[in-house]
Amino acid sequence: MKNYLIVLIAIFIVASCNTRHDQALKSADKNFILNVANEHFANKKWPKAIALYERLSNLVAGTDDAPNVVFNSAYANYYDENYKLAGHQFKNFAVTFPQDPRREEASYMSALCYYEGSMDYNLDQSSTELAINELQNFLNNYPNSERGVNINKLIEELSYKLEYKAFENGKQYYKMGEYRAANTALENVLEDFPATKLRPAIYDLILKSRYELAMNSIYDLKQERIESALAFTRQVEKELPGSSQAETAADLREKLLRENENFAKVQQQVENNKAALLARQQKEAEKNAAESEKTARQALRDSVKTSTPPPAITLPIQK
Repeated sequence: MKNYLIVLIAIFIVASCNTRHDQALKSADKNFILNVANEHFANKKWPKAIALYERLSNLVAGTDDAPNVVFNSAYANYYDENYKLAGHQFKNFAVTFPQDPRREEASYMSALCYYEGSMDYNLDQSSTELAINELQNFLNNYPNSERGVNINKLIEELSYKLEYKAFENGKQYYKMGEYRAANTALENVLEDFPATKLRPAIYDLILKSRYELAMNSIYDLKQERIESALAFTRQVEKELPGSSQAETAADLREKLLRENENFAKVQQQVENNKAALLARQQKEAEKNAAESEKTARQALRDSVKTSTPPPAITLPIQK
């Protein structure tokens, strides 16, 4: 019987709440709608609170209730994970009510909404870049804010996401055997994020990419690529002594030096072949020139014979 009464009371309360909500949706009484909306907000019934705050937007415009309605509506959307809308509302609050003591909080929450809207690293990162800009804007506008410490942590977190995204792109190129593209992409990560924590992992892939490029290079670029790979092995050993990357660098350098020795022999053979070919070509050219000259002289003699008229008939002179 006791449990039955509890269920009945719960049903009555729910029905009563639903009735008040429905009445508020149809009502034109600003104060009644505001009271019900605030009740929903206090009870964390975010969708219902949002619906009523939306109804109030025009009713409270220009009144003292307007700031609270906009502020609470923004928070309701934030808690309901409507981050894009909440961010817009918080930003609108900070612009519309610049004298309100909650302006800094609204600006902070606006930046936080952009942070929450940042996509996973394997998706498009334009939302992450936008979030970093919004967080930085907060620091610029409120340089002495106590919230600055947390904002800096969020910026660092989002920046790492961009770094990791760029690193994964380079890593994917490496897995596909696109070593030149991998090397370029990974070098760009180091240039764009000089303080990146991924430097050891990036160095490891650049080492391997340059090694593969050198070992499988076309003849005309091989020497240059071997030298580039060797230079990077020395850089890694200098910057990361005692690391696994330094061990990899030492191992690859030995292989590259052997490859360089073998390639030097190939280069010498190529030069010898070029010299021999040039000598044969020169000898053949001289032979052809001599034959051409001989042919020309014979043609000239034949031409002279053909063009010379026979001697004229001579008669004896009578005395």
